[in-house]
Amino acid sequence: MTTTDRIVAGFADKLLAHRKFFAVFFALTTLFFAWSASNVRLDPGFLKLIPIEHEYMVTMMDYMDEFSGANMLLVNVRWTGEGDMYNPEFFEVLEKVTNDVFFIPGIDRTKVSSLFTPDTYYIEVTEEGFQGRPVVPAEYSGSTEQLEQIRNNVENGGQIGLLVANDLKGALIRASLQEYDRDKDPDEEQAVDYWKVQQMLEDIRDKYENENIEINIIGFAKLLGDVIYGLLGVFAFFGLAFAITVLLLYLYTRSIKITITALVVAMLPVLWLIGLLPLIGLGIDPMSILVPFLIFSIGVSHAVQMTSAWRMEVGNGADSVEAAKLSFVKLFIPGAIALLTEALGFGVIMFIAIPIVTELGITACLGVLLMIITNKLVQPIILSYLTLEQSSIEHSAKAEQGFGGAMWDKVAACAEPRNAVWVFAVALALMALATWQSRHLVIGDSGVGVPELHEDSRYNTDNRKIAESYDIGVDLLTVIVEAPDFETDSCLQYPVISLIDKFELYMRGVDGVQSVTSVASVGKLVITAFNEGNPRWQALPRTSAGLSTGSKAFDPRLGLNSEGCRAIQVLIFTEDHEGPTIAHIIEDIKTFIADNPVDGVTMRLASGNVGVMAATNEEVKRAEVKMLLSLFSALILFCLISFRSWTALICVLVPLVGVTVMGNALMAMLDIGLKVATLPVIALGVGVGVDYGIYLFERIQHYMHDPEMSFREAFARSMRDRGSAIVFTALTMSVGVLTWMMSALKYQADMGLLLGFLFLVNMFGAICLLPALGSWFFRNRGVRNA
Repeated sequence: MTTTDRIVAGFADKLLAHRKFFAVFFALTTLFFAWSASNVRLDPGFLKLIPIEHEYMVTMMDYMDEFSGANMLLVNVRWTGEGDMYNPEFFEVLEKVTNDVFFIPGIDRTKVSSLFTPDTYYIEVTEEGFQGRPVVPAEYSGSTEQLEQIRNNVENGGQIGLLVANDLKGALIRASLQEYDRDKDPDEEQAVDYWKVQQMLEDIRDKYENENIEINIIGFAKLLGDVIYGLLGVFAFFGLAFAITVLLLYLYTRSIKITITALVVAMLPVLWLIGLLPLIGLGIDPMSILVPFLIFSIGVSHAVQMTSAWRMEVGNGADSVEAAKLSFVKLFIPGAIALLTEALGFGVIMFIAIPIVTELGITACLGVLLMIITNKLVQPIILSYLTLEQSSIEHSAKAEQGFGGAMWDKVAACAEPRNAVWVFAVALALMALATWQSRHLVIGDSGVGVPELHEDSRYNTDNRKIAESYDIGVDLLTVIVEAPDFETDSCLQYPVISLIDKFELYMRGVDGVQSVTSVASVGKLVITAFNEGNPRWQALPRTSAGLSTGSKAFDPRLGLNSEGCRAIQVLIFTEDHEGPTIAHIIEDIKTFIADNPVDGVTMRLASGNVGVMAATNEEVKRAEVKMLLSLFSALILFCLISFRSWTALICVLVPLVGVTVMGNALMAMLDIGLKVATLPVIALGVGVGVDYGIYLFERIQHYMHDPEMSFREAFARSMRDRGSAIVFTALTMSVGVLTWMMSALKYQADMGLLLGFLFLVNMFGAICLLPALGSWFFRNRGVRNA
């Protein structure tokens, strides 16, 4: 017995000698965390989703008060009856919807735009000069004459394709949602209640939608509300997965006591984690709701290993206390090492400087660390009080003598060098295919609409209808042009306005850009109107006096520039928000900025929802390699500490590398981008593989202390000890998470398929590729003396 084994055995003696005290202590701890868990809250937030330290987001935050940010709401009122929208019924609904949106808590009322808001006006040339008037007059009464006048005003104001649909059958209300609701107390920053915003938006839809009116709503608040609503279905599917786990556990053990014990121990770290969150000032974000269930999956894996070892010891004649001690001694080191590696695996995702990722990394890491206590300390105490049913002992013996023993003998063929060659051939072929396919994995979103919801969801349907009806689209990237050093209005400086005009023209030719708007193009329209609409005058004069002709275009109320044009935003509407599209557009913008310097002018990326996505994608890409290096470096360190063998390290590490590549390939095939929501799944894939590999190789190494035992025999015996638990855990967790594929939330369905795949591939890597590698490293062992 090694020094480490003696220390662990001594700790086990003390734990079980004082098991009553520890049982009461852990029971009280569980009650305390259960009480604390009742105070946990949903804690969504837009700013939590953005890398606030990224240069793009610094720009957005600098101008959050002057320009609309990325947290926008779009409400489209669409006429579905005969004719176009110019009728009293439509405009009555549009006015009421505008008012209702205006009074939603958290809405920045200075940044609500609609045909009925005063910032929407048209410019006309009169004998007295330019005059700007609201598109819908203050004295609107709904008469036929007024509706015709509004039709003309919309055309003259250039609102078709912007606030009015191209087919004249709909109109938009645009609103900016703040992170804090200052209506309740202007001196305090109270977070916006996104669920309440979602309910008010749905109330608007229910109130005004009829056979002639359709209401389309998109925006982060609406998306988050739909995700929260979808969580009801999430819990239903988690309940189904739980029921499947219960059933399979019982069929595997034929013991109600062991089944309940394993489930209780797997649930304890989840309960403790949820109870711990309010104590450290954290809540549960709907976008990371899968984390507790990932913790449960890992907990099931470790709980089954402990109960299987205990049942085996009881079957060999040990009493409950002695069996609990022996199981603790066998599993504490490999289990703790595996859990520490998993905790670090979740921890390294905190390299991505996004608040929600930091929270996700903290919660997942804490959950896995708590599992060391619940699985390695609480479970042996519970098992020491149990009496195993005779039916379970008999079932275990029959399985070992029958199907189980025969199956492990067949699997042990992988541990023979001549058979290992075929395992290597299959593994290399799969790796080559996976490597080729994984090249198509994108950073960021992939596909049309929001990836969190199915393509036919109401949100994505609304998204498509708005995108198809307007020129501006729903995906916006904003570039801020700063010109603070000029003595007069910067928009009246030809170098400034010329640069913006040149940039706008350049961006119109970039693939993936739908439309571009800036003070330059609006100024040209105003100057042309001043010159009787002659298109030959649609140009920018080179003098301040000439540019002043278009000064109406530089009115800050249009939302394109600040006072004095010290800051000017160029609005770039993209065709989609897929990762490659965004990366391509951002690269072209950076090229233009580098090639077109102007003294006293600075061009800064970026704002808008596409700006947020660009910053997030760059952070994910920047941290991806660092994460993987940190994760596998930790794996190398912990495996060397555990096994003190480079050979063991290679046997455990190689299957994990293969599974990581295959996971990336599957994501590419399913059009799942690498983003915040998928990061914990990648970490979990490596973590579960570590469990299987460490648990299995610890037994192999134990049996190979006998110098005459061949590697094949050591592997076969290890599979009898640990193989059943590994295969059962993989199959149970796979079946459980595959039920998620029926979820109304697309990202849960995708994660279910991905997790099920990773669990199974990790299992095959542990029981096929690991022994194949070991068979060549230890091929000269086992020559028995005559």
